[in-house]
This record gives sequence, C-alpha cells and structure tokens, in this order.
Amino acid sequence: MKKFLVVAMMAFGLAANAQEGELNVGGTIGLPVGDLSNTHDVTGSIEANYLFNVAEGFKVGPSVSYLHFNGEGPDLGYLPLAAAARYSVTDKVVLGADLGYGIGVFQDGQTSGFYYRPMVGYKVTNAITVQANYSSVVLDGGSASTVGIGGTYSFSL
Repeated sequence: MKKFLVVAMMAFGLAANAQEGELNVGGTIGLPVGDLSNTHDVTGSIEANYLFNVAEGFKVGPSVSYLHFNGEGPDLGYLPLAAAARYSVTDKVVLGADLGYGIGVFQDGQTSGFYYRPMVGYKVTNAITVQANYSSVVLDGGSASTVGIGGTYSFSL
C-alpha cells in the first residue's frame, strides 16, 4: 500500500512537471447521503489536481484527494486517485468530473472501490472557484457518498 501511494505521488509530480498547466488545491465540507447517512454526520475532503489544456475551455489531468466521513459510526477515510476533467461552459461556470479509485485508508479492513465525483463550479475570480459536488466510492454492497460545497484555488504553472 505504501509503495503504491509513493508511486502515485511520484506520477502526479512528474505529470505536473511535464507541461504547462494549472495546479488546483481546495477543500469541501458536506453531508453523507445514502448508505452512510444514518451513521455519519459530516464529511470533509481536501484535493489537489493538475490540469492541462487539451482544447478550448477543456482541461484534464491527475487528481488526488482525501475524503473523510465522521459521525456515530466508525470514522472512514478514502484516498481517491483519479483523472479529472473540467469544461468551462462560460467564463464563470465550470462543469467537471473525477473518475478513479478510492482506497480505504482509515480503518483496518476498510474496503476500496470505484470513485466518481461530478461537480459544478462558479469562478469568483480567475484563481478562486466555488463549487458544489457529489462524491461516491462504490463498495461491495453499498457506497460511501456525500454532497458538498467547497472551493479551489488555482495556480498557473
């Protein structure tokens, strides 16, 4: 597991150095929905992605985040490693999605699964985007899902 995380972070760093792009860092606070809504009260996540321009208004790149569920049930944590895509509908409105794999990291024996995160954002400035999103890690017989609102700060590199 540790070797996998080191390799993933090295790949993220190499991709970031490969060509010019945009580094985004941010966080989200949310509420669990679905299977965990009865046992968990609040969720939080932090994220970093590096996006490359591939077409007018369309960016893609690697993303890594940490998603945490807190509440009456045992705390759960996931490390989603994903591919991110963002499309600027207008100068201010952004649609996006992350697709990847959410690795269970907080509890011994915590399962992992397919991760997806659709989002819609509003650019307050060129560097600050406020967003609403739905995140889910699909597990055997259920899912760890949340709806949230947050923001990102962008650095052009």
